[in-house]
Amino acid sequence: MYLLVYVDDLILIGDNATKVNHFIVILAQRFSIKDLSLLTYFLGVEVVPNKHGLLLSQRRYILDLLTQTKMQDAKTVPTPIPTSPTLMLNSGFSLFDPTEYRQVVGSHQYLLITRPDIVFAVNKLSQYMHCPTTAHWSFVKRLLRYLVGTVDDGLQLYKDSTLNLHAFSDTSLSLQAFSDVDWARDKDIFCSTDAYVVYLGINPIFWSSKKQRTVVRSSTKAEYRSVANTAVELNFICCLLTDLGISLPSCPIIYYDNIGATQLCSNPIFHSRIKHVAIDFHFITDQVQNGALHVAHVSFEDQLADALTKPLP
Repeated sequence: MYLLVYVDDLILIGDNATKVNHFIVILAQRFSIKDLSLLTYFLGVEVVPNKHGLLLSQRRYILDLLTQTKMQDAKTVPTPIPTSPTLMLNSGFSLFDPTEYRQVVGSHQYLLITRPDIVFAVNKLSQYMHCPTTAHWSFVKRLLRYLVGTVDDGLQLYKDSTLNLHAFSDTSLSLQAFSDVDWARDKDIFCSTDAYVVYLGINPIFWSSKKQRTVVRSSTKAEYRSVANTAVELNFICCLLTDLGISLPSCPIIYYDNIGATQLCSNPIFHSRIKHVAIDFHFITDQVQNGALHVAHVSFEDQLADALTKPLP
């Protein structure tokens, strides 16, 4: 059995219904609890069973957000954020009252639990919380228009991981990540944005899109840092799976679309040419050489993390 506790909300799962019910009885003897039966709603996330597994949806949350902003009847758009013009700090004019901007963008952050398709857009818009402008607000309204057309979208978790729905998923418990970086796209301070998506079998279980904290002069350094950040997350997930008693059939794999960065992870002869790369990022080389991690090249057409680093058409 696994028990997830978040303040006063709990999820209890197990492969033996009798033992699960017995555990609930034991809990009720010590605490005042209410059994809501099968899981259908948890912290704003709707859990919808279907023939493939579970669909995690925040449809009700999105509808409330659209109603609050009076955008429920807005015309839809096909993408969360346009490819042009490029959003910058001084685009447009400062908002007289930035409160609504901060509230709406903050509300979008909770949607990232089940909507990786808007991760980059929310990450970008969150960078202007301190001084939002009319141009930033227009991008927020475009994101709301995108949600109008995708209100029923959610995160499908498949119970049968043997379904060959992904070209790289060969085993049900294989841990694999797609990592990508967009070098110096931020035209205000020229920082890079790196991102990754982690899959357990065919199910995406974690994703991230963040602006790197420092400006790098080399695209290779930005790429290598992105792979290193992905490796850190994989280390945490491996430890979590170990605590849950789950053993992986093979070492995790990071798929990357930059051949140079991929070779750097396993071939130390290249290191002498990039001495400006910080030493703490070289821990990934140790993991590759020790067999704890594998970094493989993937074509940019198959790079799933691409949508988390830049606006796509």
